[in-house]
Amino acid sequence: MALFAIGVALPSGCSDKPDGIVFGKVHGTVTLDGQPLPDATVQFQPAAGRPSYGRTDADGRYALGYRGRSWGAVVGPHTVKITTEDRIENEQTGEVRVIKELLPVHYHARSELTADVTAGENVVDFSLVSGGSKSR
Repeated sequence: MALFAIGVALPSGCSDKPDGIVFGKVHGTVTLDGQPLPDATVQFQPAAGRPSYGRTDADGRYALGYRGRSWGAVVGPHTVKITTEDRIENEQTGEVRVIKELLPVHYHARSELTADVTAGENVVDFSLVSGGSKSR
């Protein structure tokens, strides 16, 4: 009987989602000049609170996580930043490799991208262009 009581108690205490925050699952595709954009970091920053992050795969697909969990993003309006710049350090050799930014600043440092996240499933695609204009 003691084992049953432990088994029942564990599932109710395992959720460490922050109280009072509503999340929406967010995924989509990022393209650059009509082609999938691999290895880009996608950040959704709400007006207040922690951002959510995702990384695009070889096909430009991403899914957002919050604090390392697959919860998505906080419900509400977000400023979106997409960057290809990265710094990769080899812990064994100490070698550092810097990947340069491929995107115009209005997609990251001075982002003009926005998205509204709702409860439930959200598909948010971004069609970026190398030149000057932006699209979502």
